[in-house]
Amino acid sequence: MTPRLLALAALALLLAATPSRATGEIEGLITQADRERLSNYESTRAEALKEAREGGSAEDIAVLDKVVDARQKSWSGFDMTGDWQCRTIKAGGLAQLVVYGWFKCRVTDDGSGWTLTKLTGSQKTKGRFFTDSDFRRTYLGTFAVNDDPFPAYGKGPETDQAGYAFLMSPKSWRVEFPAPYYESKLDILEFRR
Repeated sequence: MTPRLLALAALALLLAATPSRATGEIEGLITQADRERLSNYESTRAEALKEAREGGSAEDIAVLDKVVDARQKSWSGFDMTGDWQCRTIKAGGLAQLVVYGWFKCRVTDDGSGWTLTKLTGSQKTKGRFFTDSDFRRTYLGTFAVNDDPFPAYGKGPETDQAGYAFLMSPKSWRVEFPAPYYESKLDILEFRR
């Protein structure tokens, strides 16, 4: 084999062994509106957290800080399937900071990836996770209220959701939704076993 063919073969093996990033299937699914929300994630998050810390109660700010300041861990080897307690934290916007109580969520894996369903509470989400990096997953889902059925992803900004998931510990993680359609500038869905 020539040196050039050896180099190409080595490159092909390297690429095959590299974990997939936010390419492939997600690129064919994500809406332009959600692509823009995620591209503005950092600035939206900073503005929302600033407003929340300026207007929230001391107790709620302590909860917020504990969640958003938690050191991010690698998703490698972590299995998120199973039942979880979950709660929403709304930062920035109308009420500046609201921390809701705990509800029930479930993550399943049908072989094609993890699917999240928020089972209880009046505001629900259902969607899938995609690998973005070792420390971040991208979530695409839909929003429903009460017993309304979940619409298909891509039906519009009123129901489409996009966010980034971060692992905080073996028993806790979160999804941050920048610029949700309703009420706040950043929704954080926190999970614990």
